[in-house]
Amino acid sequence: MTTLAPLLYLIASILFILALRGLSHPESARQGLKFGMFGMALAIVTTLFASDAGMLFWILAGIAIGGGIGATVAKKIQMTALPQLVAAFHSLVGLAAVCVAAAAFYNPGAYGIGSFGDIKLASLIEMSLGAAIGAVTFTGSIIAWGKLQGKISGKPVTFAMQHPLNAALGGLLIFLIFMLCTTNASFFFWSIILVALALGVLMIIPIGGADMPVIVSMLNSYSGWAAAGIGFTLHNPLLIITGALVGASGAILSYIMCKGMNRSFISVLLGGFGGEQVTGGGADLGDRTAKIGAAEDAAYILKNASKVIIVPGYGMAVAQAQHAVREMADMLKAEGVDVKYAIHPVAGRMPGHMNVLLAEANVPYDEVFELEDINRDFAQTDVVYVIGANDITNPAAKTDSSSPIYGMPVLDVGAAKTVLFVKRSMGSGYAGVDNPLFYQDNTMMLLGDAKKMTEEIIKAVE
Repeated sequence: MTTLAPLLYLIASILFILALRGLSHPESARQGLKFGMFGMALAIVTTLFASDAGMLFWILAGIAIGGGIGATVAKKIQMTALPQLVAAFHSLVGLAAVCVAAAAFYNPGAYGIGSFGDIKLASLIEMSLGAAIGAVTFTGSIIAWGKLQGKISGKPVTFAMQHPLNAALGGLLIFLIFMLCTTNASFFFWSIILVALALGVLMIIPIGGADMPVIVSMLNSYSGWAAAGIGFTLHNPLLIITGALVGASGAILSYIMCKGMNRSFISVLLGGFGGEQVTGGGADLGDRTAKIGAAEDAAYILKNASKVIIVPGYGMAVAQAQHAVREMADMLKAEGVDVKYAIHPVAGRMPGHMNVLLAEANVPYDEVFELEDINRDFAQTDVVYVIGANDITNPAAKTDSSSPIYGMPVLDVGAAKTVLFVKRSMGSGYAGVDNPLFYQDNTMMLLGDAKKMTEEIIKAVE
């Protein structure tokens, strides 16, 4: 089995690559998931057969406990809570990297990297980097989970000298790694972990809610690099390859998210905007008045349209309205209406959030379009049905240079003849920025729960 294991690990790695390739498009996503599942199953079985027989019980016990918890959580979790679930899982990957590094540091002989107090230099570097990245991932992911779950305010938490402090901790981390490699002292090993834990908190705390999709993918990247670092310590090629795949794909996804928001990756890390602050709870705000409509009004407008674009946002996820939206779209199509869906790259709380919800409701893939493919169509559209997609439709991103979202690409829904905007209230979105679209002459606000409002529209259309 010792000679066969590398070959099986290579096959598992190929399956993981095919999984990532499949996940790049909704139509092939299910097949990609199957490749990933088969690859992971093969990796686990190979590891079990290649392990020491005396440790088999403990490995199986760990798999049973972890698998049982994971299956229970997966069955109970709501789609709206998927982003925070992903963040929580990232924290566990980071914690696992720290635990493995500690085990290797105190029992290096078991890993063939030397003896306690005399560990190979290369192994110390790999171990310390894996532990540091894992610790940053652990606390950073917990903070991200807290912000997404509402346990911690979504507002950016900033204070004087914050960035110099982070820079100083980063420099201290490098110094501690150097000292660990020089002395092999456990004091420096645990100091690295403590500083990295603090750095994880301080890096994510100042980042506001509007940047959370980027942070989720960034932490995904960190968890991959942590796993890769520990893979070198364990001399496990599969862990190295898998960690590198996750790290690289997460970094690329973070770049795509930043591009979608027209923000540099550095500006996201520096944080500073994106907090929750509801400004206004009624139809009036200053000298502006919004046009408030009912389900019957929306049904009449939609039924008499020839072209409709649906723009889903986090409001649809909260209300679990995707099935009602698809039913409404099917009904309109039966009436001869051309219906499409427009997806912004950072809609929701994590990359691909809206795509997952629409796929769950069996919305045809050929009706779903990304921002760059559909933005020009709004000017020739009769009705746009917006469901809680506040910030990604805010025209202030193009017109108000003082707005914190200025420069972010948005869906040009205001160019349509009529905009039907479904929201619970007139409050601002997750970025805490007022949306002037609410007060345009061609906008009708439909205030209420997105699922209930859509179902009322369906009844009215019938």
